[in-house]
Amino acid sequence: MSDTSRRIKDWPEEERPREKLLARGAEALSDAELLALILRTGDATTRTSALDHARLLLARFGGLRQLAAASIAELCLIKGIGPAKAVEIQAVFQIARRFADARLRPGDRFTSSEEVFRSYHERLRDHKREVFYTLLLDSKNRLIREVPISEGSLTASIVHPREVFAPVIRESASAVLFVHNHPSGDPTPSREDLDITRRLKDVGELVGVRVLDHIVVGDGRYVSFADRGLL
Repeated sequence: MSDTSRRIKDWPEEERPREKLLARGAEALSDAELLALILRTGDATTRTSALDHARLLLARFGGLRQLAAASIAELCLIKGIGPAKAVEIQAVFQIARRFADARLRPGDRFTSSEEVFRSYHERLRDHKREVFYTLLLDSKNRLIREVPISEGSLTASIVHPREVFAPVIRESASAVLFVHNHPSGDPTPSREDLDITRRLKDVGELVGVRVLDHIVVGDGRYVSFADRGLL
């Protein structure tokens, strides 16, 4: 009898994900075995186990990272995955993101582009659209707060200086940082990125607000305009 026709509870005890974790620790389990513990049950109509279902999900999406980025609708396209299981899967990945989140908090001092990258990487790396943030800083480069400006491809009409600098002036910020992501994973600045940054820097000089950096977040890497001498 193959694994695909057996329920997990019919397997030898040492092969069951739950018992394996209890005996050897979570690090001993494969991605599929960990996911099977979240799913708990398989698909009764096809007599597949939770582990078979987990393997199918990972194969269909290409791994945990891609599965984490899947929407509820995309998950529900998989036979045996309904809204309840899809929500549980998304909840687990959101917990993981928040655990890994090292975001800057109000009062934290900006010291390097790498620090900003670590703060936004987990939040932005899986976004399927570009998201643009302005970080308001005081005279000592401490964060006042972040302001979401736009979501969508960067254009002059979406990232407009009026929308960017209105909260800057309202809260008397002394300096700003810009952060946005590239859904492709490649953080190389586009022509639009360069044009918008130059325009925002010119406006900052007019209103007496320092533009310290524009950081483009990709998948595992980033580009800092300041570090590259592009400001």
